[in-house]
Amino acid sequence: MKALMYYGKEDVRLEDVPEPELKPGTIKIHPAFTGICGSDVHLYYDGAVNGGGNSPDHPHPLTGETLPVVFGHEISGTVEAIADDVHTDMKVGDSVVVEAELACGECPACKAGNYNDCDKLAGIGINGGGGGLSEHIVVPAEHVFPVGDIPLDQAAMIEPFAVAHHAIRAMDPHEGQTAVVGGAGPVGLLIGTILRAKGIRVIMSELSSARKEKALQSHSADIVVDPSKEDLAERVRRETDEAGADLAFDAAGAEPVDHQLLEALKATGGLMVVALHGRPITLNLTKELGFGEKFIRGTMGYANDHADAIKLIHDRNIDLSTFITDRIKVEDIVDKGFRPLREDAENHVKIIVSM
Repeated sequence: MKALMYYGKEDVRLEDVPEPELKPGTIKIHPAFTGICGSDVHLYYDGAVNGGGNSPDHPHPLTGETLPVVFGHEISGTVEAIADDVHTDMKVGDSVVVEAELACGECPACKAGNYNDCDKLAGIGINGGGGGLSEHIVVPAEHVFPVGDIPLDQAAMIEPFAVAHHAIRAMDPHEGQTAVVGGAGPVGLLIGTILRAKGIRVIMSELSSARKEKALQSHSADIVVDPSKEDLAERVRRETDEAGADLAFDAAGAEPVDHQLLEALKATGGLMVVALHGRPITLNLTKELGFGEKFIRGTMGYANDHADAIKLIHDRNIDLSTFITDRIKVEDIVDKGFRPLREDAENHVKIIVSM
């Protein structure tokens, strides 16, 4: 079969590789669309994040695979075959998505149900186990979720939607609260979309004119603030009868944003850091956290979120098509995928790829 193989920094190749075989406990899928994640762009241009992942010489501790691996983890597709020992209501031809995280099931985090914090965490389409940028993929049955009548192009966004869903669920928001979201990139927009679907007022902070427009056009925010032109904390206080926001989400990964979000929070409010930060930041812990008893949490991926995320999309009739800014073929992934997302990121949310 044809598959896009990731060899390392700035090296992906469309090659003929052996077609994966159906094994006990697995489901075979024909991928329809695969979204390009920001982590894919980092992998292509910079190599493995923080030095982790596979290499040509050292196999991943969980998958046992070395580079190259099949690329792509934001996967939608149709069921091609189901192993005889899999008990499921799914059938051949059903539309599905793949939960990309692979965990050991044995470490303390896994045993506590927090498999996204697994000591050996791996990603399908990143560290092995096949990938969405191929003609066929075989994955464990528990990683396959039916999406019903959600169009498969939109379904390719359920993986990042689950990331946003997990971050929000961890903050336990309540209807009627106010949240401030820093950054109107793909994850920030999805966070805003989910918050508003749950009845939470969203104030979004963003510098880019194109992204500000997208936040309003997609109804991901009630109010969009440009922090270079207006004091974010002052605007939030004005919109909340001087109380401040109940919760905040860093979807930008820039130090100034975290300071602004902490200042915009009410006393006892919390900041969830969703974005990946490339370097350490400096905080005045007493001033920014102690005074006001505020707190900061981090999040990584998702755990037990896909089913609830898919149900939310159905129940609230959420249209994810507004976030798809281009559809490309796999052979154009560098010139029409990675490059635009690196050089023209403010004009793109999600680029999806088909074989």
